[in-house]
Amino acid sequence: MEIRKARPEDAEALLEYCRAVGGESDNLTFGPEGLPLSVEAERAYLAKTLESSRDLYLICVEEGAILGAANFTAYGRERLAHRGEFSISVRRAYWGRHIATRLLERIIEFEKGIPGMEVISLEVRSDNARAIALYRKFGFEKVGEFPGFFKIRGEDVSCDWMRLALTK
Repeated sequence: MEIRKARPEDAEALLEYCRAVGGESDNLTFGPEGLPLSVEAERAYLAKTLESSRDLYLICVEEGAILGAANFTAYGRERLAHRGEFSISVRRAYWGRHIATRLLERIIEFEKGIPGMEVISLEVRSDNARAIALYRKFGFEKVGEFPGFFKIRGEDVSCDWMRLALTK
């Protein structure tokens, strides 16, 4: 397995990955439809992210297949520039192989290198005990709950807001 930065030439495979992983779990902000982006738009986004010193998109690849992905986005507005958020996904068949752990280690390492970065945040389904345990292992704390964050098949689903303070 290799964890590396996503490149523009990964765009089509990443969009396919998102459709696949979105169909395997209700833990993401999208379902089997994936992301509403063209290959060209995804390619442009990946090129921009690759050049950024404040954003990061990682993929975990094995034998040419994308098994997991994580991306971090730092807020750009002055009042929010001390914060950023990230997301992680892993193909269901590879859950339990520590891919999310390895991706999160790399994300945190990157974020600590951003001047002025103080807080990392995320949203996670309140009933996703596996993901919450991973985040807690890295020191994230729950700071709130958003009832009805998702509406999946007509049902309200709550999410927890979690944060990691990079500075004390």
